[in-house]
Amino acid sequence: MPQTVEATPYRDSLLKALANPVSAAHYLNASLEDGDSRVFLMALRDVADANGGMSLLAESSKLNRESLYRALSESGNPSLSSLAAVLKSLGLRLAVQSNAPKNPKRRAA
Repeated sequence: MPQTVEATPYRDSLLKALANPVSAAHYLNASLEDGDSRVFLMALRDVADANGGMSLLAESSKLNRESLYRALSESGNPSLSSLAAVLKSLGLRLAVQSNAPKNPKRRAA
């Protein structure tokens, strides 16, 4: 008789992984690669859920809960200061990286 394996729901596994700040950073960076801000906001909501939910995030980031829900909604448009506060409270930070090739060919002067 074949042995059955109980599957863990995907969302449960995802949220468990996203409780780790390194995994959360990779997840958020991957969502930015999509180029659609709605994808990033959805990913940020997932990370928030993994770390205690929106109420706890609002408290730890010193942001109004209703404003936070609105800012992170699919049609949200969070300010840079709100985004920085949210990420800081999640143990993350904003960073900018160059898109230039790592070994650009030098031109002769």
